[in-house]
Amino acid sequence: MKVYLDENLSPAIAEILRQNGVDTRTAHEAGNVQLDDRAQLTYATLEGRALVSANVTDFIELARDAVATNTDHAGIILVPSSFRGDEFQAIADGILEALKSYSSGFRGLVVYIRRG
Repeated sequence: MKVYLDENLSPAIAEILRQNGVDTRTAHEAGNVQLDDRAQLTYATLEGRALVSANVTDFIELARDAVATNTDHAGIILVPSSFRGDEFQAIADGILEALKSYSSGFRGLVVYIRRG
């Protein structure tokens, strides 16, 4: 499974995911820090990566738009506000659990991580 972390998530989370064998790319690494959310989702989709973000409101709206316009995306994994931004291990664990639960892929899905 391949994931793409937007600029709101720490690179420390990406490192934990990589240590667990997840093919991970970040907005910082891709040079996409200034892109808007729609462009971030488009990039992730073109790369075949589920997008991971704590920006729940905007990405839910983009997911609704995708359904309304019959547009595909590679999946959206959302980090709810119940996670503090500095809970790197807990966030990574939630992402890893989601990856296990949806091992067939995230295409077109929106998934919230949860605490283990």
